[in-house]
Amino acid sequence: MSDKNITKRIITEDSADEFDNASSFGSASTTLTNGQTSRSNTPTMFGTTGNTRAGAGGQGSKKTKKKKRLSKMKSTSGKYTMTCMAREDHGQPIFGCQFNNRLKPGEPKILATVGSNRVTIYECSSDGKLKVLQVFADPDTEETFYCCTWTEDGKGKSLLAAAGARGIIRIFSPAEAACVKHFLGHGNAVNDLIIHPSDHNLLLSASKDHSLRLWNILTEYCVAIFGGVEGHRDEVLAADIKITGSHIVSCGMDHSLKVWKLNKPELQKTINLSYTYNQRATRPFPTVKENFPEFSTRDIHRNYVDCTKWHGDFVFSKSCEHNIVCWKAGKTFQTWDEVNFSTTETTIILRLDITDCDIWFMRFSMDIKQNVLALGNVKGKCFVYDLSSTDPNQISHNVLTNQKCNAAIRQTAFSRDGNTLVFVCDDATIWRWDVTNNDTLPEDTS
Repeated sequence: MSDKNITKRIITEDSADEFDNASSFGSASTTLTNGQTSRSNTPTMFGTTGNTRAGAGGQGSKKTKKKKRLSKMKSTSGKYTMTCMAREDHGQPIFGCQFNNRLKPGEPKILATVGSNRVTIYECSSDGKLKVLQVFADPDTEETFYCCTWTEDGKGKSLLAAAGARGIIRIFSPAEAACVKHFLGHGNAVNDLIIHPSDHNLLLSASKDHSLRLWNILTEYCVAIFGGVEGHRDEVLAADIKITGSHIVSCGMDHSLKVWKLNKPELQKTINLSYTYNQRATRPFPTVKENFPEFSTRDIHRNYVDCTKWHGDFVFSKSCEHNIVCWKAGKTFQTWDEVNFSTTETTIILRLDITDCDIWFMRFSMDIKQNVLALGNVKGKCFVYDLSSTDPNQISHNVLTNQKCNAAIRQTAFSRDGNTLVFVCDDATIWRWDVTNNDTLPEDTS
């Protein structure tokens, strides 16, 4: 990719005034329907080709078993209003979106999207619009970006990492309007990228090659590789790093969730070494090979697990089975350090049911305070859950709908203050919803 390869784009944008039937409403319990769902250019469970993200189900002819459930969630008044929709001109699915929540309160809300061979940066302006700031295009038209995440350099300037089908991790500098670094190492597509919560130079990548890699993007060393003997047996679809930086959780096509210990003495020593290692040394950097997770389970889901997030000591994970599960290893009262590697017991805390969510690579997000969770479905509806309740049975949710939004929602993202929610779809559209009236959340000043 040329360092100055910035492409002008035609983005069609519509305001909320043109969408009379946008609504936010409480959702009652619903009965899940049977049958598989596939999307345009997304093959079903009977096979995958090229750089596409697959449709419903697991491998071979194994079907997702759907159970009829009664939701215990109560209805709630709507507090979101659709303010803007934009459509990117490549016409391909937009697989990822992320707000730059490292910016200070009061600074503009900056959003990045990835789809086709494009990485696009927007400003969510105060007047409810989406303003295109920069566009980066990979010269290889066969590239498809799947994921992105924000970080910063040593001077506090924003950096954007993006990766996809080719397995190359690109680091973009909006300030320099260029791709400033790239990382090679994965043997196949990269499905997810995560920045360490306390060290903005450490980047975790999850790949189709069955492994995760931890990179120091400042010194350009691969610090650790997670996989191998007891690692994932198929594509790693998503991962997350605990807010304390102590553990990694990963999930994938092998239906499993694995927890890796990041604060091991050997790993911490290697991370520290990655900042001081002599680049002129005759020996390569001693990358740690981590073959054994601290915990592994296949008891939570029975199909592809395509998204997972930490929530304190609990883990939220999603499969293409119409629900999100909150769980932890061992007993409820046990910390992760007290959970033995041989433990197979898991405790399910909560299930969040969602209709028409049976294709994989549809990812949820949480706001920065982890009080709200949003996930879309294949029919263009976005389910927004209020996690602030201390009683799991009292968790409420809204459903955001618009008559013109009817494509699969691939990912959602919240702004730093939690007042703006954006989701991206298979039809190359971006939808912006904002908190309205007296429901505006207090801005985070931390």
